[in-house]
Amino acid sequence: MPASDFSSRTVLVTGATSGIGFETARQLAERGATVLVHGRTAEEGRTAVDALVATAGIDAARLCAYAADFARLEEVEAMAARIVAEHPHLDVLVNNAGMAAPERHTITEDGNEIAFQVNFLAHYLLTNLLEQALTSEPGGRVINVSSSLHRTGSIQWSDPNRARRYSRLAAYAQSQLALTVFAADPRVAAVSVHPGICATGLLPLYGHEGASPADGAARIVRLCDPATEIVNGAYYDRDQRVDPAPGATDDRTVKRLNKLADVLVRHTT
Repeated sequence: MPASDFSSRTVLVTGATSGIGFETARQLAERGATVLVHGRTAEEGRTAVDALVATAGIDAARLCAYAADFARLEEVEAMAARIVAEHPHLDVLVNNAGMAAPERHTITEDGNEIAFQVNFLAHYLLTNLLEQALTSEPGGRVINVSSSLHRTGSIQWSDPNRARRYSRLAAYAQSQLALTVFAADPRVAAVSVHPGICATGLLPLYGHEGASPADGAARIVRLCDPATEIVNGAYYDRDQRVDPAPGATDDRTVKRLNKLADVLVRHTT
């Protein structure tokens, strides 16, 4: 398959209504992929699909809108059930949806710190629920859109909600570290990637200037390409494979995180 040919591939991109996610969906669809466009609400998903058709000239038949608020795990479960029913084979899952941790400590209705749930736990649950679709044929893969800030993070195993000591930067970094560790889970081939500092809603966490979202998206799309060989658990800083934070690929840490996440999402894999 030529590197630019995605015509036989189906890809789900979470957080695809703006920023890097929207550009990732656009670039994949322009290469012929069928793209499942996830938005927080049905309206946001439809608006993104309409924009892709209107501004990029993409065939609407190659775009499907899905909705789930990742701050509500029951919506993640419902979306996953719909995707499995409508797309029993999925080639790539791009776990891109994310948020900056709020200034004030915030707990979701599911009982989790909101950034940890939206940035990691929802993706953990979604990936597990889509495992059968991703492994129905050889070559399925998961791309976790992480951050270089994972290197500053630590997982508070006894207090993942950071109820005792909350810092928005520490909470965000913890969520990104967890997402990076999760890429080393052996059940589905997966990698994590820091797409670079881009001019998106998360830019204030990093600095004042950033590259275009399209630049970051191109690095994600490269990893979606079946012509790009991946090693499970690998971490990429932009286009370069580098070592993640110490211990991020340690088997004991991966198993410990899975055990914690199963408890927090109340899901047995």
